[in-house]
Amino acid sequence: MIRGGCLCGGVRFEIARAVGPFELCHCNRCRKASGSAFVPWLGVMREDLHLLQGEELIRRYEAPLRDEPPPYRTSFCSRCGSPVPDPKSEAPWLEVHAGVLDDDPGLRPERHILVEVKSPWFTISDTLPQLDRAALTTLRNSISSPV
Repeated sequence: MIRGGCLCGGVRFEIARAVGPFELCHCNRCRKASGSAFVPWLGVMREDLHLLQGEELIRRYEAPLRDEPPPYRTSFCSRCGSPVPDPKSEAPWLEVHAGVLDDDPGLRPERHILVEVKSPWFTISDTLPQLDRAALTTLRNSISSPV
């Protein structure tokens, strides 16, 4: 099991396995929601997430739709603000912020995404692929992935 939780410890969860992808998202909304240059998130199948405690602390925010679906949704602990998985999501897979995991998910970041809107003060200095929206759309349309 891969354990995780929020900063205050009020929300705790386990993940049976992480399936990926493991992406570093540089979109404006991820940056605003995290207060960082990007959000490292990984894909988890819904049935593999087990909430252990704190469901009553989880709040959800759905940003207004910008151009086209899907909308931007985030869930967080109402006590400390940490991003946490949404146990009420009906989606077949979830994006889990890697920073709230206590254990190694067994995956490593695969790519930077939406790099055309990255923070101007941040320089990507690793060798991971850097995909803009068009390249990401092409990739996701070419593979059978939960994304």
